[in-house]
Amino acid sequence: MKKKVLACVLSGILAVSIFGCGSKSMVATESAMENAAYDDMAYDSGYDTTASASAEEAGGGAVTSENGIEEVQETDRKLIRNVNLSLQTKEFDTVLENMSQKVKDLGGYIQDSSVWGSSSDYSSSRSASYTLRIPSDKLDEFIDVVETLGNVTYKNESVDDVTLRYVDVESHKKALETEQERLLALLEKAENVEDIITIENRLSDVRYELENYESQIRLLDNQIDYSTVYVDISEVSRVTDTGKQGFFEEVASRFSDSVYVVLMGLRGFAIGILGSLPILVVWGVILAVVVILLRKFVFKKSKKNKKNTDQTNENQQ
Repeated sequence: MKKKVLACVLSGILAVSIFGCGSKSMVATESAMENAAYDDMAYDSGYDTTASASAEEAGGGAVTSENGIEEVQETDRKLIRNVNLSLQTKEFDTVLENMSQKVKDLGGYIQDSSVWGSSSDYSSSRSASYTLRIPSDKLDEFIDVVETLGNVTYKNESVDDVTLRYVDVESHKKALETEQERLLALLEKAENVEDIITIENRLSDVRYELENYESQIRLLDNQIDYSTVYVDISEVSRVTDTGKQGFFEEVASRFSDSVYVVLMGLRGFAIGILGSLPILVVWGVILAVVVILLRKFVFKKSKKNKKNTDQTNENQQ
């Protein structure tokens, strides 16, 4: 009987011990799972928080409106300015020289240029096309100078506000930098090959994305810091009047233009004739020789035919 009681007591103690250990194990497992889930959530949250913080830093003077949307102050806006200009000038070489010198003085540079056409004492038909990069803070000064070099026939300016795009790119860049630091820290602590391979693969992807965003930022910085100016220059002997004219002024201008075109046409015709005079003389001599030979041949043949006709008439008589 005592043995049975002892056996029951031992069985009860063992059951309680097993149940207690099992409960602690389950609690520990659940706690570990919750901690892992929390770590994942914290990691994700940290990623977004970093991106948000980076956005605020990139925005500089960003303020939050009543609806919670961030707005960027005017002084912190990222603007890309492009200008197109077309000029007419009688002093083609002087304009090119002065414009190039002004670009250097303002700290800009010539990105692309081309000149074509010909010029002489009686004809001017040269043209030039330039793509210039001018520091943004010196753009207005440069445009004012260029407009004084010739007659402006066309002007267009466009402004592209890339502030939000810039902030977004910079935010992603800083978030990726944070993730890269975390991955490097995990890589130092990794012990098995599988974890090392997984971390290195992710690290490679992060570095690739990071380089892409850095490239975008460099491109945007260049476009923001240096405005692009496209200039087309035409050499003319008579500039076009681009001012607003009244009825009689416009009639007089049209009449003057017509007279100018006629005179230039006559001038061109006279120049063409005089310029071709040596060729005309040669062809004149050749034509004269041909005419003389033809006349001799025709005269000789006519004389022979007349002689034959006279002989025939005599024979008939």
